[in-house]
Amino acid sequence: MNNPDIMHKKDYIIKSHKRCQNYNVDIDRVFSGKIIDGSQLFEKLDTKRELIVTAEPFMNQLYNFVKGSNFFSILTDEEGCILSLIGDEEILSKAFSFKMIPGAYMDEKSIGTNAMGTALVEGKPVQVSGKEHYVKVYHRWTCSASPIRNTRGQIIGTLDLTGYSESVHSHTLGMVVAAANAIEKMLEIKKYAQELTMAKMYIEAVIDSIIAGILTSDLNGNILTANRYVADMFGYNSDEMKKIKAWNLFDGWDRIKAASLSGQSVMDEDVFVNARKNKLQFNLSAYPILDGEQNLRNIVFVFKEVKKIRKLANKIMGRQAIYTFDKIVGKDKEFLQIIEFARKVADSGSNILIMGESGTGKELFAQAIHNCSNRQDEPFVAINCGAIPRNLIEAELFGYEQGAFTGAKTGGHPGKFEIADGGTIFLDEIGEMPLDLQIRLLRVIEEGIVSRVGSIKNTIVNVRIIAATNKNLYAEVKKGNFRKDLFYRLNVLPVRLPPLRERKEDIPLLFEFFMTTKSKKMNRRSVKVPDGFMESLLEYEWPGNVRELENLVEWMINTETIPDTIGDENYTLSVKTKIPFSIMTQGAAILDEGEGFSLSTVEKQHIIKVLKLCDGNISKSAKTLGIGRNTLYRKIKNHRITSPISEQCSEM
Repeated sequence: MNNPDIMHKKDYIIKSHKRCQNYNVDIDRVFSGKIIDGSQLFEKLDTKRELIVTAEPFMNQLYNFVKGSNFFSILTDEEGCILSLIGDEEILSKAFSFKMIPGAYMDEKSIGTNAMGTALVEGKPVQVSGKEHYVKVYHRWTCSASPIRNTRGQIIGTLDLTGYSESVHSHTLGMVVAAANAIEKMLEIKKYAQELTMAKMYIEAVIDSIIAGILTSDLNGNILTANRYVADMFGYNSDEMKKIKAWNLFDGWDRIKAASLSGQSVMDEDVFVNARKNKLQFNLSAYPILDGEQNLRNIVFVFKEVKKIRKLANKIMGRQAIYTFDKIVGKDKEFLQIIEFARKVADSGSNILIMGESGTGKELFAQAIHNCSNRQDEPFVAINCGAIPRNLIEAELFGYEQGAFTGAKTGGHPGKFEIADGGTIFLDEIGEMPLDLQIRLLRVIEEGIVSRVGSIKNTIVNVRIIAATNKNLYAEVKKGNFRKDLFYRLNVLPVRLPPLRERKEDIPLLFEFFMTTKSKKMNRRSVKVPDGFMESLLEYEWPGNVRELENLVEWMINTETIPDTIGDENYTLSVKTKIPFSIMTQGAAILDEGEGFSLSTVEKQHIIKVLKLCDGNISKSAKTLGIGRNTLYRKIKNHRITSPISEQCSEM
């Protein structure tokens, strides 16, 4: 206690420094003594998902107060492990150089005295400034942290705001405490909401109906109440509505009544309504009203206009989110855990980053997440950031006004974000997005607004972003190819899809699935494989992952052959090459015969091979080659493929 360097320090700083001495913390330490990554970090983020999702908007709000002043905000769990962080580029880069990243522990044992670790020990808000930090690398900073407690008063994490000491205001700690209290209140509200869900069903039905047409009826179809909105939608006034029987007003009455009698709701079904002038289509949800003894008394009907934007999105994109988690094939334990995690985060509004090699099913997961969310009836818009020319991707994402550039359509064109409003946008190959567009995307995420190319007007959009990449984005950040702030905005809920070589238990299952579904779709027979073939599939590394396996099965069904049958015990396609052995040997024969290896020669020999396999049937051969019959006829003529092949050609 006689050390003059610590006599002036706060009492909790003195106690913390003593603890650090007992922990043998090195004052010259730069990195935390404990940093987790990979599956450990994945499990940690999964476990703390509710805290992360709840805290995110309050962290954003806290950061917005000090944005541009070289501050960053950190969320940790009760052990001091960093869960997420957000901040200005300059100071965030400095923090990254100290490995202050998700997975790094900020408890006193790992990195000495700091606001987060000391707040966990003291159980109260603390501020640690300059040399009050135990390790030297933090002496330029002041950090202010407050514990976050659950409804039982237990500490479940900390919220921290860190900046350079000269920039810290006397009220900085107060802002952090207020944000932490708000997070606690939100957690409390969520808990109470879960407990009151069943009791609030009737109230929620009414609240959900406020912005839509609502009417109630008894079990005999007599309309009891009708709000002004539903009367305007159908062209009647309230008194006229009450004189109409429900079964005469819209179709499906008997089915909806039967569902209500069994205690079930009818959700988002499109029905036709006999309006005053026309028969119109609306979206209908029906909710049973039960008494205290669980007997059905009345039914609440909620009508909404079918959104034009949803129809427009499906028309423009020519696709819908068709995959659900139930359609994902696999039984590998870790793969099933990933599916379960994706299910859990589906209803969150937070951004998701799906990582995995090409062919692992990233868009399949994105569609399943969308269909499992509360946005399932809204647009799902997918865009491949790597497939669109650099000079067009901005207009594709954000739209453009008339005359914005040469070739711009009259009247302009909406961007993908406008089309996806209310739903989900899937940004595939996000790592290919140019840096200047990354800044614009960051603005959309932060402010929820887009502006078309050539326009000064801002449009508010409500879009859930799912991004995907086959690159190591963290490595791209280090190289300067991807912005740090955008990376951490997208990487709120990371989902890593394993390559097929890491889930070989699923190869037989996937093989049988593709063989069954594709043979049925193509109206062809399944190909029976000999003993030993599956072992060769399991030995192969599958660089093209599930997509490569799917293509192999389709090739087998089309050609009705087993690839590379060298011997009963060996199938070299599966082990060494993706090129069918028969085509490889055919190419070698061409070389041996001195005919050269030109594209025209290979094409001719391949057409002859397929014609033989298909017994000269032109339709079957064209389908196997993936070309039209007329194209095949033209190629036969150009290559001068003569007897006996041409004589065998038939339409049978």
